[in-house]
Amino acid sequence: MGKLVYSMIVSLDGYVADREGEFASWAQPDEQVLTAINEETSAADTYLLGRRMYEMMAVWETDPEVIEQSPQSTQFAQIWQRADKVVYSRTLEAVHTTRTQLRSRFDPEDVAQIKADAKGDVTIDGPTLAAEAIRHGLVDRIDLLLCPLALGGGLRFLPDHLLDLALRHERRFDNGMIQLRYDVLKAP
Repeated sequence: MGKLVYSMIVSLDGYVADREGEFASWAQPDEQVLTAINEETSAADTYLLGRRMYEMMAVWETDPEVIEQSPQSTQFAQIWQRADKVVYSRTLEAVHTTRTQLRSRFDPEDVAQIKADAKGDVTIDGPTLAAEAIRHGLVDRIDLLLCPLALGGGLRFLPDHLLDLALRHERRFDNGMIQLRYDVLKAP
């Protein structure tokens, strides 16, 4: 049985995108951080994604320029491509990456079964989809890469729910980012 891990790059004040939906200008990991991301995601067996996150992440299979940016990018692309992916969307009609299933709605029982069947970890990417999993008590761990800047508003990383968390790992990077890993002890 795998753990369900929610992981994202986050501003110091808790946002994954600014008020205009922008994140690329401030959330780019350097090679040191990307190496750490690869270490963390190498244990992932399955990715659960919403439509927007899927469309953004699909480049790791479809865009050779992104894949070949660096050895760490190539490694992440290999990790991404070998994992199963489940995309939740009411508007997407088809997926265009391998090992990818499309589901029209989030079903907590289905996600619990995915976790039970997984040989490795299951990641859930994107704050909207993760909020659903958190509301249903399905998230086991929260990983974040904290950026040394405050956005002052935008798309929040965590929903408005009480979560009892225990810090299990902390790592600092030369660019000022901090990797944090929390176990979810109690969810709503």
